[in-house]
Amino acid sequence: MQSYSSKEALIQAIEINYKKYIDEFINIPNELKNTRVDKVDRTPGENLSYQLGWITALLNWEKDEIAGEKVHVPAEGYKWNNLGGLYQSFYATYDTYTLSEQVNLLNQKVAELCEWLSTLPDDILFEPNKRQWATTNAQWPVWKWVHINSVAPFKTFRTKIRQWKKSLTNLSEAD
Repeated sequence: MQSYSSKEALIQAIEINYKKYIDEFINIPNELKNTRVDKVDRTPGENLSYQLGWITALLNWEKDEIAGEKVHVPAEGYKWNNLGGLYQSFYATYDTYTLSEQVNLLNQKVAELCEWLSTLPDDILFEPNKRQWATTNAQWPVWKWVHINSVAPFKTFRTKIRQWKKSLTNLSEAD
């Protein structure tokens, strides 16, 4: 897994990879938001919903812990062995939004994520066992949770949405 020398490096990686990812949605018409293609497991709407769900969860874990509330990781009513159900809840939560609205919401969440990271002391970000919600058997520091819920899927899902667009183009050419 990629690592970071500073919070600025992590924020920069989020911003760079997010820009590449979100730019892939610019020319996708809303009427294709829920169109499935072979070999791609998520529609554009599901792709954005997944990102919205995880980044929102991450921000809520932190907000709840700081407020002294019980933190539900990965989410209330879900366990790590039922992520498929959690993903379905993400899709249902954001399904009524247009692609443009989802992009705007995700822009806001990513900005909020970067703002939060900029305020964290380095020890909270880079040392394990500094947040209850991040303390697991793996002993990950907060930055790893941030990475696997932002930079990593931005890279992976950019490839997926490009594959989706290519498959759609190939279908159109075959007609």
